[in-house]
Amino acid sequence: MHTLHLFPDFYCAVASTCAALYMARRLLRSTSVQGSPALRATIWSSCALLIAAFIAAWLFASERIAAQFPVALTQFIQAFGLASGFCVVCWSVMALVAHGAPPFREDRRQVFRAAGALMLASPPVVTTFGIVTRNDFRVSEVKLAIPNLARDLHGMRIVQVTDVHLSTFLSEKELARAIDMANGARAHLAVMTGDLITRPGDPLDACIRQLGRLRADAGVYGCLGNHEIYCRDQDYVTTECGRRGVRFLRSEATDLRFGNAIINLAGVDYQAMHKPYLEDAAGLVANGKLNLLLSHNPDVFRTAAAQGWQAVLAGHTHGGQVNVEILHQNMNVARFFTPWVRGAYYLPGSAIYVSSGIGTIGMPIRLGAPPEISVVELCAS
Repeated sequence: MHTLHLFPDFYCAVASTCAALYMARRLLRSTSVQGSPALRATIWSSCALLIAAFIAAWLFASERIAAQFPVALTQFIQAFGLASGFCVVCWSVMALVAHGAPPFREDRRQVFRAAGALMLASPPVVTTFGIVTRNDFRVSEVKLAIPNLARDLHGMRIVQVTDVHLSTFLSEKELARAIDMANGARAHLAVMTGDLITRPGDPLDACIRQLGRLRADAGVYGCLGNHEIYCRDQDYVTTECGRRGVRFLRSEATDLRFGNAIINLAGVDYQAMHKPYLEDAAGLVANGKLNLLLSHNPDVFRTAAAQGWQAVLAGHTHGGQVNVEILHQNMNVARFFTPWVRGAYYLPGSAIYVSSGIGTIGMPIRLGAPPEISVVELCAS
C-alpha cells in the first residue's frame, strides 16, 4: 500500500494528542473550571474533538483510506488536524515554560495577564499568517560556486521550479503566476525537480499544462519526485510533459553545449531514503564536462559529490515549510531527514542548491520558508 506521509503524520498525531491531554489537564485543575461542570464538559468535548481531528489527519495519509473520500475533503481535514495540532503543541510548550517560571510579583499581575493573553493568541495568529502568505511567491537569485568552472559557463542562469503540489490549496491560476515569474528570469536553462501534485485526484493535467509554458534558451528538463511514485503517474508525466517540451531525465543524461563548454545534465527518479543512493547514476558522470545532476531528494548530495557530480539541484524539503529560528539554529521537520534543507551547500569539489519550492504539503502553511522560484547563477569558486 502506498502512503503519503503515514509515519511522520503518526508522530504528529501522537505529539498533538499528548499536548491536548496535557492542556486539558492544566485547564481542569484551574479553580474557575473546577466549580463549573459545564466548563469541564466543554474542555473534555473540545479535547476529544481535537484528538479525533489529529487521528483523522493521520488516517488520511493512507492512500487506501483517502481514496474513499473526495480529494478536497481529505485535504481540508488533514490540514485542519495538522494546523490544530501545531497550535496545541505550541500552547503546551508555552504552558510548560510558564509552569517552570518563578512566581511573579502582585503589582505586575496585569502585565503578566496581558502577556499570557498574547501568548495564547500567538499560535493561531502565526498559523493564520502562514496560511495567508503561503502563495506569496518570490524569485530567489543565488550564486553557486563551481570548482574549475569553464569560462563559457560563467554567469549561466538556471531557473528552478519544484514541489508544485497543485491542489485545493494552490490553484492553476496561482501556478500560472509562478510560471510567469520563472519565465521573467530569462534564464539559459529551466528545470523542474519533482512533485507536480500530492495525491491521486489532484489536477495533474493542469499542472502539466502550466509546466509546458516554461521557456529557456537551452530547453526545459526535469526529474521525478516521490509524489509521482505515490500517484503512480511517472510514465504519464514523462510522456505528457515531453509532448509539451519538458523532458524528464530518468537515470539518463544529455549534453548541452554553451560555446566551447558542455554541461552533462542528468536526472534520476526519486531516491528513497534508507536505500543506497544513485546506484544508476555513477555511470552517467562524464569527463571534461560540467556534471550537473537533478535529484528531487537532496540527501543524495554526499553520494553525488563522491561520484563526481560538480553540481546538484534538488527540492523535496520545502525549505522546512514551517521553519523556526532558535538561537541561530533553524528548527524544522526536514532537519530530521537531511542536513541539506534550504539554500546552497558545499562539499569538496561539489555544490548543491536546495530550493524551497512553491507548494505545501499537509498544512497549507509557510512560516520562515517562503515559496520560491529559484534562479541559480553558476560562478567560479
